[in-house]
Amino acid sequence: MPAISSAEAPAVIDGGGVELKGHEIGGEMTVGFVRLPGGTDLGPALAGLPGDLCPCPHWGYVLSGRIEVRSEEGAELVTAGQAFYWSPGHAPIALEDTEYVDFSPTRELAPVVAHLTRSPG
Repeated sequence: MPAISSAEAPAVIDGGGVELKGHEIGGEMTVGFVRLPGGTDLGPALAGLPGDLCPCPHWGYVLSGRIEVRSEEGAELVTAGQAFYWSPGHAPIALEDTEYVDFSPTRELAPVVAHLTRSPG
């Protein structure tokens, strides 16, 4: 049974205080270790994806902070100590420095990461 810590996971995104470390586990899922500084709005970075929102589902747990997740259905607040499910079609905003762990289907996450890490212009 594979296991990995945040310290062992490779950085996928690291810049401007935003950090995503990820590692595929079990052949179909990717565990993500995410840190977002307060005020980070991922909405603009998601522009160009379907509906300008993240099309990948995520299951996770907020370790610290508060994050608002916007979708076509409205907004939901998720705080430290809460588990969550974000269905496809969402955009997170960190209301304060936030750290969480999430699990996502690798096949659905890969195009989102490629979009977020593409070179501008």
